[in-house]
Amino acid sequence: MTEHPTPAPQTGDDDEISLLDLLHTVVDNLRLLVLGPLAVGLVALGISFIITPTFTATTKFLPPQQQQSAAAAMLQSLGALGGLAGAATGIKNPNDQYVSFLQSRSLQDALIERFGLMERYEAEYPDDAREALSENARVSSGKDGLITVSVDDHDPAFAAELANAHVQELTLLLGRLAVTEAQQRRVFFEKQLADARDKLTQAEQALQASGVNVSALKANPEAAVEGLAQLQASITAQEVKVATMRGYLTENAPDFRQALTELNALRAQLRQAERSQSPASPGDSDYVAKFRDFKYHETLFELFAKQYEIARVDESREGAVIQIVDVAQPPNRKSKPKKAMIAVLATLASGFALLLFVFVRQALRNAAQDAEAATKLQQLHAAWHRALGRKVHPAN
Repeated sequence: MTEHPTPAPQTGDDDEISLLDLLHTVVDNLRLLVLGPLAVGLVALGISFIITPTFTATTKFLPPQQQQSAAAAMLQSLGALGGLAGAATGIKNPNDQYVSFLQSRSLQDALIERFGLMERYEAEYPDDAREALSENARVSSGKDGLITVSVDDHDPAFAAELANAHVQELTLLLGRLAVTEAQQRRVFFEKQLADARDKLTQAEQALQASGVNVSALKANPEAAVEGLAQLQASITAQEVKVATMRGYLTENAPDFRQALTELNALRAQLRQAERSQSPASPGDSDYVAKFRDFKYHETLFELFAKQYEIARVDESREGAVIQIVDVAQPPNRKSKPKKAMIAVLATLASGFALLLFVFVRQALRNAAQDAEAATKLQQLHAAWHRALGRKVHPAN
């Protein structure tokens, strides 16, 4: 019985031959692959000595700290007006806000004008100068609560001066803005106080113009009307508080329902007080109404004046004070260029490029020896010339 030989399994000779070919190609061009990248690295190292060095100056500061708990305790003394300025507070991350201030157009324009950065950065338009300033000045906020400003420049002294100027301009900017809780309350009550003062002056002038007669004096308006005026002022303050709470609380919230209940109670007291008053003659009624209006605005003015003073005390206690931890000093060592890194990266990049070039060149040589591959190369060559708009000459 004749035995048929079993076919030998495929051992992947093609892959082994391809690998050997690759190694052969590398060995044949070993001198180019070794000396070429070394030469490029040395050239890059030499060029790095020609590049103008860049120095980095850094300053660190602690932004103003808010004392929300103390300010909130002060608000409780007013009662009805306590929630008036609450909606304006509640910054989640103040450091992010100060970083935005440092990167704002207003602050950048002040620095550009102060140091003449349009000429220094050779910028044609202000937007170009701002872009260059943003690239050279980096602002970051760390987990330690400090804000860092790092400035790059070819002049170490100018880099330090520009870094410190960021903090100086930020201080000036904060002087024009209400950032902290106390500042926001001070601005709010300052406006309310000014309006109350104007209305109080008008009411006082109207009261003086009404005149005083015997029957009006017998009515004793100060005792009879002052209570009503205070009730009206309290109702107005409570109405403002309820309107403010609608912006950040639902109608079912306990605080909102309590404030609404207090408002209804004050209104009921006012209606009861008005019914208990005895009717007056037309002349007395005119004087009493103007006196009541005067006492109403006087009470509001006193309430707002009290809160304005409290806000001013809080503002002076907190203060938009920037505490500088590290003042920027002219650096002694340059930050850029990093010669060793440039040389290493140039060597690796050129080595990879040369290796790719060697493999492609060897593949083209092998393809030229194959008739089918040579035909495809000629077709590719012709397609390339047509894409460039050149005339293709037919092969002989």
